[in-house]
Amino acid sequence: MTASPDTSLSPDLHDPASLLDSFTELEDPRREQGRIHQLDDMIFISICAVTCGADSWEDIAAYAHAKIDWLQTVLSLPGGVPSHDTLRRVFCLLDPVAFQKCFYAWMTAIMTRRGLTSVPADPPELRPVAIDGKTQCGSARRTLGQSALPVVSAFAVENHLSLGQVATDAKSNEITAIPELLELLDLEGTVVTIDAMGCQKDIAAQIINGGGEYVLAVKENQPHLHEDIERAFGEALDQGEVGIDFTECQTEGPRKGRQEPRTCCVITNPKGIRNAGLWTGLTAIAMVISERVVNGVASSETRYCIGRVSGTAQEYLRWVRGHWGIENSLHWILDVCFREDDQRHRAGNSAENLAWLRKLALCLLKSAKKSKGKSIHTRRLLAGWKNDDLLSVLAQIPANSGA
Repeated sequence: MTASPDTSLSPDLHDPASLLDSFTELEDPRREQGRIHQLDDMIFISICAVTCGADSWEDIAAYAHAKIDWLQTVLSLPGGVPSHDTLRRVFCLLDPVAFQKCFYAWMTAIMTRRGLTSVPADPPELRPVAIDGKTQCGSARRTLGQSALPVVSAFAVENHLSLGQVATDAKSNEITAIPELLELLDLEGTVVTIDAMGCQKDIAAQIINGGGEYVLAVKENQPHLHEDIERAFGEALDQGEVGIDFTECQTEGPRKGRQEPRTCCVITNPKGIRNAGLWTGLTAIAMVISERVVNGVASSETRYCIGRVSGTAQEYLRWVRGHWGIENSLHWILDVCFREDDQRHRAGNSAENLAWLRKLALCLLKSAKKSKGKSIHTRRLLAGWKNDDLLSVLAQIPANSGA
């Protein structure tokens, strides 16, 4: 199956903003002796294959063999199609951070070429970026004493774009992985939301120093802070709101057959927070009360958070609710549509690099204009069946990718 002239990728490939050109500076981790497959060829094959439904190195190699006639119209392939062992070995050695930076270069170049740079609002709105961890369950090697691999990801909430990831060795090391991930991001103009694991003074300071704002969930892992926030809202609700900067908002209504009213309260410049000065820029505390009635059974949950932004209750409720978009729009889809939890890759950087390929493919598939209204599963199938659809997917970059 050979690509027809009007579907050839060559115009984009020879453009300075092409996908292949963005990887020319990526250091090849292999020895020069015996190297028969080009690194950028293997990267391009892997991106195409994962986008089209491949979930493992074996699947990627099988895709390349099935599409070799088309691939030869856009790639040199001096050594033919690489085997799955070669692909796995190369991605085991490939530096994950350098790999991600090449994707940023590609996305930035395409956005610039197409005039997709965002125009700032007046005043500029903060772009919410959610940071959360996910464990790849299938990567555990219990007989060797290896636990499953956790990966901490950054996610642009408004346009569903993966911004970066860092793999950790153990769940407790998310605290050390988050600062590494923040170093990869441009935080200017963003509000970073993190769950209670990331509610750390050093992390708050790093976000502010990077030009961003923060909203951090507070639980019992910060006992004094949690206790003081709980007391502050208790006093405000029991004794009235006189003398404090207090805002409140409510949302209610049925959602998918459930009644889910939510109440958000925000106190700006709160009093009585012990060691408040140690939390860089702490400006507000927030309380979100979520109530549910499912099949006649009522339940309630109260969550607290701290923030650097002197925002309204409506803004804090939007940021807190938006944080869970990383669970619903990223982690859940990776498990269901990309079978991420079934993947058993663990050697070297293989799992981390393959995880980033999945996130990139998901971002491109969601942005594909020709596939609006279709599921991610269907979009992957269509990209695999029709070269035109694949080229259309590879050309998509969200207009406000931000961060």
